[in-house]
Amino acid sequence: MTIDELKTKKVSAISLGCDKNRVDLEKMLYNIQYFGFEITNNIEDAEIIIVNTCAFIKSAIEEAIQNIFESVSLKKFKCEKVIVTGCMVSRFNNDVKLIEGIDAILDIKDNEKIVETILHLYDISGTVDYKEGRLLTNLPHFAYLKIADGCDNGCAYCTIPRIRGRYKSVPFESVIKEAKTLARQGVKELILVAQDTTRYGQDLYNEYKLVPLIKELSKIKGICWIRILYCYPEMITDELLNEIKNNPKVCKYIDIPFQHIDNDILKEMNRRSTEQDIRNLIDNINNNYPEISVRSTFIVGFPGETKKQFNKLISFLQEARISHAGFFKYSKEDKTKAFYMKHQVWEITKKRRLKMAQNTQEKVMNAININKIGETRQVLVDYYDERTNSYFARLQEDAPDVDFTVVIDDGKKLQVGEFYNVKIINYIMGMYIAEVLENESTK
Repeated sequence: MTIDELKTKKVSAISLGCDKNRVDLEKMLYNIQYFGFEITNNIEDAEIIIVNTCAFIKSAIEEAIQNIFESVSLKKFKCEKVIVTGCMVSRFNNDVKLIEGIDAILDIKDNEKIVETILHLYDISGTVDYKEGRLLTNLPHFAYLKIADGCDNGCAYCTIPRIRGRYKSVPFESVIKEAKTLARQGVKELILVAQDTTRYGQDLYNEYKLVPLIKELSKIKGICWIRILYCYPEMITDELLNEIKNNPKVCKYIDIPFQHIDNDILKEMNRRSTEQDIRNLIDNINNNYPEISVRSTFIVGFPGETKKQFNKLISFLQEARISHAGFFKYSKEDKTKAFYMKHQVWEITKKRRLKMAQNTQEKVMNAININKIGETRQVLVDYYDERTNSYFARLQEDAPDVDFTVVIDDGKKLQVGEFYNVKIINYIMGMYIAEVLENESTK
């Protein structure tokens, strides 16, 4: 087979796990397309399927295995080759090799060799230069911008350091260059991601560079919103909060994974924040930066978590009134510190606590969101749903896929990917209902 004949084959990919993993896949797909392959969203129409896996917790591993099996099953039809990439390969390399039907596996550190891997599967030798670029797999007006990889925090439950290695910042100039390229592609919202965005730059420059990075990103023409995810609580400074508050391009939103509130649990988790630290941070934001919405995540059922400690978390949720929160039941992951801890919580207890925490937070969020009825706000329109004749948009305090949406069905014709001023007229089941105040985009 010649290279030209090979390029007639279509490639499709399945992206699993976090947005950081998605960025890795987008860079691989860019190189695949640049080489000359056609990318298709329909895996049933592809000769080559890439499964980009997650292996953070048990449920992610199960999802990855299921997608691998489903991809392999398509070999009965048009599919010829299945390539497995991502975190599962890095964490369970030898085990993945044993799965029948996989033609190649690619460790995270070897992502740049994706095109060469495809060539070798068809007995074509040679090396291919890696090109910097992204083929966005989400809506084209926003993009995740990965500013670092790996982690040094060493949380007792987490597999990331073993999978991704030590914390490694992307050089400042490289981040700016990538952001400018994304802006030229039409991206209007940059979402900064890393395992810990607040530590950005420390390993390269011996100083924290997140705020200077935000300032520089905000100078890029075409970028209207900058959103910051995964800020560790002990690293959040007034300098960062002031930048979020005062920079008109920065979304009034901050993602802070607290994980728990009980001091003993936090210590066992190897978290650096105490209950008082967390409460002081929440009070500081509420009192001095009330325009900033907080998103957080919490783990229930960590080894040794008593009913009293869990109830303390519930009370904190009711008192702190965090506007956005997600919950996970503890997953016992091999070779983590928590894996070997005594007093593992029963699965049925974890499920019950998860439901209780979610229900508690839902009441808090509903109360907060109902108070927004009547407000005039700016939204970014994400997509149009032909079935309901409605547009779906987001407020500044709502990140894609994980937070609330704004439904607009007042009959006005809008442009997807543009900003509009709206009036919130209702809030129903996790969605705002709004009407457009003007039929022109605001930016």
